[in-house]
Amino acid sequence: MPSLLQQARRTQPELLRQLRALVEAESPSSHLSELNSCADLFVDIARTLLPTIKTRRTRTAHGPILQLDFKLPTSRPRKSQPEQLQILTLGHLDTVWPLGTLRTMPFRLTSARGGQSQARAHGPGVLDMKSGLLLFLHAAKILHELDQGAVPPRTITLLVVPDEEIGSPSSRVVTESLARHSSLALVLEPGTGLEGRLKTARKGVGDYTVDIRGRAAHAGVDFAAGASAILEAARQTERIAAFTNLARGITVNPGLISGGSATNTVAADAQLRCDIRISRLRDFPALNRRFHSLRPVDPRCKISVTGGLNRPPMERTPAIASLFRRAAAIAHEHLGLGLEESSTGGGSDGNFTAALGLPTLDGLGAVGEGAHATTESILLSQIAPRTALLAALLQNL
Repeated sequence: MPSLLQQARRTQPELLRQLRALVEAESPSSHLSELNSCADLFVDIARTLLPTIKTRRTRTAHGPILQLDFKLPTSRPRKSQPEQLQILTLGHLDTVWPLGTLRTMPFRLTSARGGQSQARAHGPGVLDMKSGLLLFLHAAKILHELDQGAVPPRTITLLVVPDEEIGSPSSRVVTESLARHSSLALVLEPGTGLEGRLKTARKGVGDYTVDIRGRAAHAGVDFAAGASAILEAARQTERIAAFTNLARGITVNPGLISGGSATNTVAADAQLRCDIRISRLRDFPALNRRFHSLRPVDPRCKISVTGGLNRPPMERTPAIASLFRRAAAIAHEHLGLGLEESSTGGGSDGNFTAALGLPTLDGLGAVGEGAHATTESILLSQIAPRTALLAALLQNL
């Protein structure tokens, strides 16, 4: 029987054709029509590859949530109970790219020439993360073709959401509900760097809005009567930036500032919007208190603060470390591959599952670079190894 890697190489041409179709079905976050069309296409592909798959579609204000359930043969011993074998896999169809990006950033395949060290596929969402979804479906197809006899099957749920890039406002509750009935989670986000390192830790992500109300006045006639909200915002920006504590993995970025109505008017209003990242959940209460303790330097101004933590951190717990070691052993034994782990400042839906205590392994999708950038691409040479890796993990974890 051909090895998992050989089977993955055979299916790569079909995967690339499907990837082109999926990338060309543009699906920006919050564009409901396009998200529905992309979801239709993905379900069609899934049913072609896995005819026995069961699909459930839930409409939300942010687009369709897809739940795909199927069973796979397993090589684990018979003593394992089916309820212990349920695996939750996570992915998303939405992208950060505006509708029409294909006109300037079309799907294309390039060779290793022109300064590139390896051949690649390019296009909006090709790395983050439509390729990861297809790698998983093709891995499942390979395993379906294996004959494991009477060995108990493994229950797999693939959850594909439409709103991950905007913080998962509609899908979070579904992800967390499924996580509570699963034994582990595999996240199909891209790996880290061109080495494709898996992710065993992610920072928690949040945002705050600081609204400042000053007092308007004519800048020439009655300047002293005004209380500038913009000047107050500048002073508060320095205070907020000082909340950063790199030693503890806390970063606070005042990323957007706005305010005022005209150059000849003392600004009555201003607003700061800030991004926060934390490595440990226990650091959030103190940071939250610091935001809500902000007081105006100019007593004529008023400050109000809203916001908080959107995604809890994915901390590298002993359970996650153990899951990575098991995955690395499987990759070495069955494929001769070496796996490395990493941490990242970006969040994913794996943050939600990990925060519930579910062993979670992230970064199992494609290998490439340029997520959220015009250089977004994946390495063609890594498609088959990553497909085979997913198959080996599903079969043996």
